[in-house]
Formats: sequence, structure tokens, C-alpha cells
Amino acid sequence: VPSVVGNLAVLEVLDLSNNLLNSSLPSELGMLGGRGSLTRLGLSNNAFTGVIPYQIGQLQGASVLLKDNRFQNTSTTAPLSLCLEREVKEFDLADVTALCPPDRNALSDFYDTAKGAEWTDGSLWLDEYASYCGWKGVTCDDNKSHVTKLNLANNGLSGRLSNSIGKLTFMTELDLSDNDIKASIPTELGK
Repeated sequence: VPSVVGNLAVLEVLDLSNNLLNSSLPSELGMLGGRGSLTRLGLSNNAFTGVIPYQIGQLQGASVLLKDNRFQNTSTTAPLSLCLEREVKEFDLADVTALCPPDRNALSDFYDTAKGAEWTDGSLWLDEYASYCGWKGVTCDDNKSHVTKLNLANNGLSGRLSNSIGKLTFMTELDLSDNDIKASIPTELGK
């Protein structure tokens, strides 16, 4: 896919599915459709590889269809904003745990509800590609796939604890002492 495709500012649908297209996706795909006119980006059933550009996650209101390519064969996750479907209407790989790890999604929700933008140190939190195991205060198992500890003591947290923290089912240690968390502890924690 040539990068000049990003110049198609009023495009509503781009469907290049079921071809033999290969290579990596250009970041310019994120400029398709200008201000929200693109409703569908269909690139399924090809042979695309490499990193999924985070710009694709900014296609407001669009369905992003990338199944049956070779993204799962890499060690790189999909961009966080795309996995969370913050701007896009649909991302057909959002349930593929190798690309969109559930622990990363849960931690992202935790960050939002605990007012992460105001934390004393939120190093790497919400980075589009950084492993959540390297986020400030997060410790993972040896396979780097599950959160086992979350230590954000004295880090300026406020807001409330998200119910999604209960989705961190491998977590054995949680230290949020000396912060200003409001409301009660979610019942999902400890299940």
C-alpha cells in the first residue's frame, strides 16, 4: 500500500481485503478520510507484517479490519489506542491476546480512573507499544504475560479504583498506600 493513500481525504471506504498484498502498513493510513469520513478500512486476508501504525487507531468512527495477516507472528503488540477502540468504531483483532493483552487493557482503565495524568511518576503508562511490564510500578511473571505485582505507593493517585483491576487475575501484591484514592475497593479485586 503506497503512502500517498493517506492523501485520500474524503474517502469513505477502503477495502483491499483478499489480495496478496504484503509488506508493512504505512502510517499515512491514519490520515484516510480526513475528519471522520472513513467508515471502513478493510485489509484482511493479505500478508501484511510488521508493526501496526498507531495512527490507524486515530481513524474516528471507522471499522479497522486486519484479520488474517501476519501481525500475530511478531513480538510487537498492536497500538494501545487501537486495542481499546478509543477512536475507532471496531478493531477486529481487539480480542487477540497476543496483540491486545488483557492485562494491558485493564491497567489502562486503572490509569484512567485513578487520574494517571496527574501521577507523580507515570513512566511509560499508556505508551502505544511499550510492554506494560515496563510501566512504572508494574511487575510481571517470567513470561512477561501477566501482572503479578502493582506498586504505586506514594505516587499521587486519586480518583477511584477501576473494576478492571479485578481482571489482573495473577496479581498477588497490590500497594497503593499513601495516595488519595476515593470510594471503596472494587469487589472484583480478590476474586
